[in-house]
Amino acid sequence: MPKLSKIRLVYLAVLYVTAFCAFPAAALQAPTQIQLAKVYEQDKTTPVSDYLVSEKYDGIRAIWTGKQLLTRQGNLISAPEWFTAPLPDVWLDGELWAKRQNFEALSSIVRTQTPKDNRWRQVKYMVFDMPDAQMPFEERYKNYSSLIEQINAEHIKPVKQQRFHSNHELSKHLQAMVENGAEGLMLHLATAPHQSGRSDALLKLKPYFDDEAEVIAHLPGKGKYTGMLGALRVRNQQGIEFSIGTGFTDAERANPPPVGSIITYKYHGYTNNGVPRFASFLRIREELEDE
Repeated sequence: MPKLSKIRLVYLAVLYVTAFCAFPAAALQAPTQIQLAKVYEQDKTTPVSDYLVSEKYDGIRAIWTGKQLLTRQGNLISAPEWFTAPLPDVWLDGELWAKRQNFEALSSIVRTQTPKDNRWRQVKYMVFDMPDAQMPFEERYKNYSSLIEQINAEHIKPVKQQRFHSNHELSKHLQAMVENGAEGLMLHLATAPHQSGRSDALLKLKPYFDDEAEVIAHLPGKGKYTGMLGALRVRNQQGIEFSIGTGFTDAERANPPPVGSIITYKYHGYTNNGVPRFASFLRIREELEDE
C-alpha cells in the first residue's frame, strides 16, 4: 500500500468524523446490525428509478467492524494481516470475492484457519456500504467510493452503483449481466438510511429464486443412480416438504448432504399447493456463505 500524503490523511480523518460521529464502528454489533435483502418484485409501488443498482457478487459476506473482519453471523474471518491493514477504523459492509462462478474455491480460501497468502492474493473485498443510521444510501455510496479511492489498495474495491428508469431497462441489464456469469443484481433504496434486518431498502434480483431447506431423508436412486442418491426429501422454512432430484454431481450423489443439514436450492415460483416449482440443488449451506 502506498504511503498517504498528509493532505490525504487529513481528508480521511474529516471523512471519518463527519460520516460516523453518530454511529461509531466500536458501537456496532455485526450479527444484529447487518442489512438483509428482500426479493425484488416488479409490481412494487416504489419506482425502480428510486434505487441504486449493483452486481450481486456470489461471494462471502464480510463486515469490517473497524478492527475485525466478521461473517454475517459475527464469526471471525482469518484474513492475512496485509489484507486488513489498509482498512479504516469505520464499519464497512461488503463481499469477499474472487471472480464470477467461483464460490466453492473462494469458500475454501476463506474457511482456512491459517490463511495462505498466495491464495488470498486472489481475493478482493468488494465494499457496497458504509453504514450510517442517519445518512441515505446515496450519500453513503459517495462516502465509501471516496474513502476507498483514498485508501488506494488493489484488493479493496468500491462496488459501482447505477440507476435505471424502468423495469425494462433493469431486465435488460440483468440479462446482460447473467449472460456474463453474474449471479444477479442488488437494489439499494437511494433515500434510505442503514437499518438492520430485512426491508424494502435492500432488494435482490436474480434470474431464479433461491431458499433454504432442511434435509429430512435420502431417497434411493434408480437406473444409473442405483446405490446412490436419487433425491433429497427436504422441509423448507415454510414447513412444506418436497423432493429435490436434480442439480447434483455424481460425487454429491455418492456422498449426499446428511440428514439434518441445511441446503440451498433454486426454484422458479410455486405450484398451487405452495411447493417450489422445478426445485434444483445448489449446495450445502455453509456458515460463511452470503444469503
